[in-house]
Amino acid sequence: MKAKIIKIGNSRGIRLPKKLLSLYNLTEGSDVEIEQNRDGLFLKPMQPEYTLPWEEAYQQMAAEQEEILEWEEWHASDQDGIDD
Repeated sequence: MKAKIIKIGNSRGIRLPKKLLSLYNLTEGSDVEIEQNRDGLFLKPMQPEYTLPWEEAYQQMAAEQEEILEWEEWHASDQDGIDD
């Protein structure tokens, strides 16, 4: 795919085709990361930081703790039948 460098105020930039914007879910104001390497530039969408609301985070932590307790109980009962 080919693009030209254009003037944007005092800076320069490129226009991204609508197809690419849709494909990568980019909208005006989206953050992107630019990586520089020996071969050129790599542009990729920034992943939004996902944070859970307190209630959801607590419920998720409680569920994970229950899974740990269930595993510990199962493991302990499984060990009862093992001869040392």
